[in-house]
Amino acid sequence: MKRRDVLGGVAAAGLVAMLPAAGQQSGGARTGQTPPAGAQPAPAKIPRKGRIKQGLWRINFGANTTLSFDDQCREAARVGAYGFDLIGPEDWPTLRKYGLEPLLAGAGPVTFPNGLIHSEVHKDLETAIRPYIDSLAKEKIRTFISIGGQKRGMPPEQAADNAVVFLNKIKSQLEDKNVTIAVENMNNKRLDPNYGREDQVFGHWEWGVNVCERVSSPHVKLVCDLYHLQIMDGDIAENLRKSIQWIAHFHTAGVPQRTEIDYTQEMNYRYIAQVIAELPFTGYVSHEWRVTPGRDPIRSIEEALAIMDV
Repeated sequence: MKRRDVLGGVAAAGLVAMLPAAGQQSGGARTGQTPPAGAQPAPAKIPRKGRIKQGLWRINFGANTTLSFDDQCREAARVGAYGFDLIGPEDWPTLRKYGLEPLLAGAGPVTFPNGLIHSEVHKDLETAIRPYIDSLAKEKIRTFISIGGQKRGMPPEQAADNAVVFLNKIKSQLEDKNVTIAVENMNNKRLDPNYGREDQVFGHWEWGVNVCERVSSPHVKLVCDLYHLQIMDGDIAENLRKSIQWIAHFHTAGVPQRTEIDYTQEMNYRYIAQVIAELPFTGYVSHEWRVTPGRDPIRSIEEALAIMDV
């Protein structure tokens, strides 16, 4: 027997206590059909401890899923998730039908190439982002993601200066509307866009922390993508403890393949969950991992939420 198989068996056995019993698994809950006579009732919602509020992404269900978004929301509610990230306005009613919320809105007019750091686009960006903030506030959506931008030869120090200038322009509106902009870290080591983002300025964690400290607003924060943070800097627990006041939202995924957060990758997400739970953090931890080919997405979702449910 291979060492990995042994470790896998041990890890799987350790998950048994955290996972729902067989009668609570997902089988009949996601079909939307009336069960035949004598069938078991639809599985009940899985109770969670609530110390960490978890969210999902559509990608957790697989790139080629046959489940409708309605089905995905039903499953998300059943497993104890609070909502989804980066869901368009057209699907917000479906989320809310199941008691879920848009946990992290999209970047609006901010783009991957320009982000927040290119002063030549600041005037047009400000014109576009102000009504976007108003629209989020109207819908009671409290956090939206944003992007540093591609350096294109710009020194990181100058990029930080430019980002601070722009964020200072909009921070009073963010504060008045009770909406938070959260800039995401991205690894710029892996050039495939499925695994990283080429030339992004916010690769090392300290760059984003420095920007937030200089703007000094409770509504200008960061999305901490733990997958990217591990690749660029590591030292996860210490980085989180030192900068938690600037973190609005977390993303998870396994390193190196950006798949499930279980024993198949190098990070100990159970320990990371315990670190987060002990910090003064009230936001959401959303799962952005991709399903490993051949695995059951629903089972992977259940396992991921169990791992983080400390």
